[in-house]
Amino acid sequence: MKISENSYPKGYIKEFVLNSKTGMQLSVLNYGATITSLKVPVEGRTIDVVLGFDSPQDYVSSFEFGLAPYFGAVVGRFAGRIRYGQFELNDEQIQLSKNYGDHHIHGGKEGLSQKIWDLVSFSEGDEPSISFALKSPHLEENFPGEVDVQVTYTLTLKNELEIQYKAKSTEDTLLNLTQHSYFNLDGHQGDVTNQELKLNASQILETDSENVPTGKLMSLEKHPFDFSKPKAVPLHIDDAFVLTLEHNLAAELFSTKSNLHMKVYTNQPCLQVYVGGKVNPKLKTKSNSIYHTTSGICFETQAFPDAPNHKNFPSAILNKDENYYQNTKFQFNILDA
Repeated sequence: MKISENSYPKGYIKEFVLNSKTGMQLSVLNYGATITSLKVPVEGRTIDVVLGFDSPQDYVSSFEFGLAPYFGAVVGRFAGRIRYGQFELNDEQIQLSKNYGDHHIHGGKEGLSQKIWDLVSFSEGDEPSISFALKSPHLEENFPGEVDVQVTYTLTLKNELEIQYKAKSTEDTLLNLTQHSYFNLDGHQGDVTNQELKLNASQILETDSENVPTGKLMSLEKHPFDFSKPKAVPLHIDDAFVLTLEHNLAAELFSTKSNLHMKVYTNQPCLQVYVGGKVNPKLKTKSNSIYHTTSGICFETQAFPDAPNHKNFPSAILNKDENYYQNTKFQFNILDA
C-alpha cells in the first residue's frame, strides 16, 4: 500500500493507495475518509471514475467557498436535509446548526467530512481493505451522544468497491451516513448526460421549494424521473428515491462510450441521486479537467432526508449502545458482460 503525507493545521493528511488483484485501484484520504480516485480496468486500460482534486489541500479549501461539493467524502452525522435543523428526540426539542439557509444539511458546519480520521487497519492481498475511525463528541453540531464511527473500504474480486459503516452511540441520537463520490464512467472529460440511469424505485419523496421533504411519497408512474428502464441522466436532479430493493440492487449506470456498467447495491431504504454540483474555479480539479454541473452523478445511499420529522418515514434514530451498520457496493462490469 502506498502512503503519502501532507501537513494541515489540524493534523496530517495522508493518502492511501490500494491495488486489487483485478486491477482496480483506490486512493483515499484520512481527511473525511475521502475517496480521491477509483480506477477501474476496462479492456487493457483504467478509467478513474470519480471526480476530485489534485491536491489534498483543495479538499480542505473546498469547504471554505460556500456550499462545498463534498467530493468523495463520508457525510454525517446526518446526510441530507433536516428542516430548520430541528427534530424531537425523547420529548426533547433539539436545535442543530444551520448550514443550508434555514436548514441543516450533511452534518452541519463542520461534519464528519472535515475531520481527520484515525487509521484503524489495512490489509493487502487479493482483496485489499482499509478502515478509518472517528469519535464524534457529545453535542457536536448539537447532536446528542458520543458516537464512534468506523468506515471500511474493500476492493473485491468481483470488481467492487464495498463500503461498510459501523457506529455506536453513548446516547440515543440521530445517525445517517453516506458516501458522496461523484461518478462518471467516461472519466473527467465526460458528461454524465451521455450515460443512462436505471433505478429500482417506485416512489420519490415530494419536496418543497427548498428541496426539503414534505412527508409525502409520490408515485413514479408517468413521472419524469421514472428510471425503471434505462434512460439518459438528466441535466439536474437532487431527489430522494424510495428503493424497492431486489437482491439489494438500487441503481445502475451505463456508458456505451467506455463500455462500462456500474451497479449500486445497498441495505439502505433511500437513494439520493444528485447531478448539478459546482466547483469554485480557484480549486484545481484532477488532470486540469474543467468540471461543470453535469460532470458527475452522486448515489447517496442513506435513510430518508428529514426522517425524524415525519412519522411515516423509516426511523433514523440510533439508540444508545445499539449497533449501526450500513453496507453499500459499487460494482463495475464490462457492458453486456
